[in-house]
Amino acid sequence: MTIKFGRFQVLPHRREFFAEGLRVPLGSRAFDVLMVLIEAGGELVSKDEILSRVWPGMVVEEHSLQFHISALRKVLGEDRGFIKTISGRGYRFVAEITAAASEQEALPDRGAALSSLPDTANLTNLPSPTSGLIGREAELSEATALVTAHRLVTLVGAGGIGKTRLGREVARHMLPRFADGVWVAELGLLSDPDLVPVTVATTLGLELAAGAVTPERVAAALGAKQLLLVLDNCELVIDAAASMAEVLLRANPTAQVMATSREPLRAEDEYLYRVPPLAAPPESTEDIEDLLGYGAVRLFVARVRATEPHFAPDQRIAAAIAAICRRLDGIALAIELAAARAAALGVEGVATHLDDRFHLLIGGRRTALPRHQTLRSTLDWSYDLLPERERVVFRRVSIFADGFGLKAATAVAVSAEIAASDVMDCIANLVAKSLVMADVPGATARYWLLETTRAYAREKLAESGELEQVARAHAEHYRNIFVRAQTEWETRPTLEWLAAYGRRIGDLRAALDWSFSPQGDTSIGIALTVASVPLWLQLSLIEECRGYVERALSCLGSGSNREASYELQLYSALGASLMYTKGPVPETAAAWTTALEIAQTLDDIEYQSRALWGLFAYNIGNGGYRAALAIAQTFCNIAANSADPADRLIGDAMTGIVLHHLGDQTGARRHIERQVSRYRPPDRRSHAVRFLFDQRVTGRVFLARILWLQGFPDQAMRISQRILEDARAIDHTVSLCYALSGAACSVPLMVGDLAVAERSVAMLLDHSAKHVLALWHAWARCLEGALFIRRGDAEPGLRLLRTALDELRESEFALPYTIFLSALAEGFAGVGQVTQGIAAIDEALARSERDEERWCAPELLRVKGELVLQEGAPHAAVVAEDHFGQALDRARRQGALSWELRAATSLARLWHEQNRTRAAREILAPVYDRFTEGFETADLRAAKLLLDGLRPLRRQQVGVVALAISLCAGYGGLAEILAAF
Repeated sequence: MTIKFGRFQVLPHRREFFAEGLRVPLGSRAFDVLMVLIEAGGELVSKDEILSRVWPGMVVEEHSLQFHISALRKVLGEDRGFIKTISGRGYRFVAEITAAASEQEALPDRGAALSSLPDTANLTNLPSPTSGLIGREAELSEATALVTAHRLVTLVGAGGIGKTRLGREVARHMLPRFADGVWVAELGLLSDPDLVPVTVATTLGLELAAGAVTPERVAAALGAKQLLLVLDNCELVIDAAASMAEVLLRANPTAQVMATSREPLRAEDEYLYRVPPLAAPPESTEDIEDLLGYGAVRLFVARVRATEPHFAPDQRIAAAIAAICRRLDGIALAIELAAARAAALGVEGVATHLDDRFHLLIGGRRTALPRHQTLRSTLDWSYDLLPERERVVFRRVSIFADGFGLKAATAVAVSAEIAASDVMDCIANLVAKSLVMADVPGATARYWLLETTRAYAREKLAESGELEQVARAHAEHYRNIFVRAQTEWETRPTLEWLAAYGRRIGDLRAALDWSFSPQGDTSIGIALTVASVPLWLQLSLIEECRGYVERALSCLGSGSNREASYELQLYSALGASLMYTKGPVPETAAAWTTALEIAQTLDDIEYQSRALWGLFAYNIGNGGYRAALAIAQTFCNIAANSADPADRLIGDAMTGIVLHHLGDQTGARRHIERQVSRYRPPDRRSHAVRFLFDQRVTGRVFLARILWLQGFPDQAMRISQRILEDARAIDHTVSLCYALSGAACSVPLMVGDLAVAERSVAMLLDHSAKHVLALWHAWARCLEGALFIRRGDAEPGLRLLRTALDELRESEFALPYTIFLSALAEGFAGVGQVTQGIAAIDEALARSERDEERWCAPELLRVKGELVLQEGAPHAAVVAEDHFGQALDRARRQGALSWELRAATSLARLWHEQNRTRAAREILAPVYDRFTEGFETADLRAAKLLLDGLRPLRRQQVGVVALAISLCAGYGGLAEILAAF
């Protein structure tokens, strides 16, 4: 009986698995797991049941089952969903299963072919495999299909990548198709080309008459035999191997040849299959089941288990294995050598010492060819086969950290003995020999070296004595590139510009590090730093930018106009990077002030605008709102004469931001709305670089906040989510963090949509940590703490908030500090520490008064009133009522309807508790009635609930209440009781 599902067939009695008619190797345990799932008929199978059936009587870790489930999903490919994971319980096989009466019905073409072929036991010299082919299911299928379709196929790839192992498995699959067998001629030990036909003849068991053994004689002796000849490891005798293949195929129309080589045979009608590295998990992969499903990881684990049968990696070890496999470029030999060392050093020990990979990765199988016993010997074999000119180019292009083009390769490789045209030929030959990788998606090719190959070539470059010469050429080349990039930033669309230059960041780092090294040239480093600032800022790599800028400034002389221009650009970049990383500290102000003074001296309007924006951001950040307003006015004066009309709108936004903080929400909204409605982001000269943030984000962040304050929570939520979508689309991390912290996290918190707030806070925590943006990370943790407190988890929220606020205090970052003191006070109250809460809110009120930060004053006063009530001191109600009254008055003067509602709700609740219910209703109802939206938000629901309890009683209700009261002893007059309603 044969089992069929989708495009797959299973022959249980032969323990074979087929995909679209081709046999796919499947490990014994994986096959058993599959059969257990199939036999369950779509029902849930628990993990314990699978373990007991597949490993009867054995104690096996659950990781082993996960490993084999991953293996099954890998071979199922796009149909991996046939196996469903039921979290914490087990697995279900959900594919529709049918049964065929015979193998021929299940596999008609293959079955028919198999039935007519003779026994193959004596028709091959293929050695029996000692282990399964791991992680090569797709490659095996692809290569087999290619060999089936074409008479000459060469498997090409880098040394140690697994060409021979894959080729022999392909040959094993092809064996039933050839009546006269499949034969492997090992050419790897030959150095004399004349021995190629002799080796082939010996392999095929041919008895030739005396005389020279030539390809023609071998072909003639074979006659019309139907066979597949595998020429393995051809690179040392490549010409002779090509000749043997061509002669044989011309003479015998039923024969086929498959070769393995580090470079093509360049024979007639040759088809190439480039053997790729084993698949390794990307860095973003975290799930252990996914990690263990990648071919490179599976090979590593299998080889470790060969010496440690109970090896079962946990999440941490699996992640370390994945990192090793990535660094070893998925090269099968390197992974096997690393796995062998793991038995002695442990997985993490191997990962730690991988920088010294050529000393670490030794000790291959004793029976392996000498060149496969260490990683170095594998690369030595390839290097020694190169002509001298190709060796030189190979060494020199190892200077590149990222991919490179022919122009870049020429810049570093050309010399007196190597012309530009020679470089092109050498690169093409190195690609053919699998030492240089190539990607040719369009008109322009990109080249790169695998990390292991690059490390080897870099060693050879150092040994040659050419390292400093090549490093200088490399640095000069990238200085020229980024000077051009700086010019194009003014004229080229930002996304297009970023696509062109963003991928060069690795070589930019390498060029800068050499330039500022003792052997380097600081003049190149200074020019390169200045030219690369737009890229660092556009990519939000702020810490790196600051580090290189500070090094450049320390090397900069003084005197010429060119140096003054460099100094201006460097101080501007320093101010921006300090603002992002340290916040509004004195060094930030000093950098921007210096930049402004130089820009004024040089009469540079562009950098005057940048410096003014930087000083504006500095003052907003540390609470200097009046100073910020004056700077905004100066910016507007300059922007009035700017060639960029968007600058005037940016001045509008600056003015609106200050007015918002000063408590003038009406004026703020007028300025902000003008900027938001009219501003069109340039497709060139990104404002995210010129003015720290994307200006669409800046304006709408404050519009969302103002709309919430003015009583439009639904609109505020819509805008905050739209800002988030736009900020993610522009791919500028600093602008994204600004959108998250200023609106997408804070507006949902104020509205009371804690689920949305939680998602946004998690995003802010992730991005700020990933890009080392310490201030935004502290802000994110403040928001996380406030979120805990709003949910009633005051204790963990309080811990988070106190730690993060200490960081903000040290950085003098006042922007979110004052309002978070309010959340801190509520957290203290939540754990019964009311005195500390009052101290926190008093600090917030003092800062609000000192800095004129009036926008949040109504809420601070309201919270102070609630804390006073909770403290319960004498006359607490009177003091609280005064605070609530002040909060109401300030909210009304600001036009902050949402603060007014909160204050009115607190006051109405107090009066209701004092039996002043009519007054409570009269203070709260008119405020509530002024809202036109947001009735499902937390504040409006709370106010509505309170109002429902304050409704006047109908006549019938009054009668019932009066009768009840009259029957109760100890109550006062009915008139007094009813007056409370």
